[in-house]
Amino acid sequence: MPKLNGYEVCRRIRETQWGRDMVLVAQTGWGQEDDKRRTRAAGFNGHLVKPADPTVVMKLVAGAPLPASAKD
Repeated sequence: MPKLNGYEVCRRIRETQWGRDMVLVAQTGWGQEDDKRRTRAAGFNGHLVKPADPTVVMKLVAGAPLPASAKD
């Protein structure tokens, strides 16, 4: 994204009325604890590391609860 990163996009979405309750999941190549902390701080509901586990993605789409590893 040329002007904003995903953290800033998430923060801006969360600032809107329509985006407060939206489910937002980061998908990234970075999976260290600091990366997960940054996604939580930005307002993401979950953090998936590429390549994402297809089973976890399908649960997300189906609305099933996320496994603990995807919530970090």
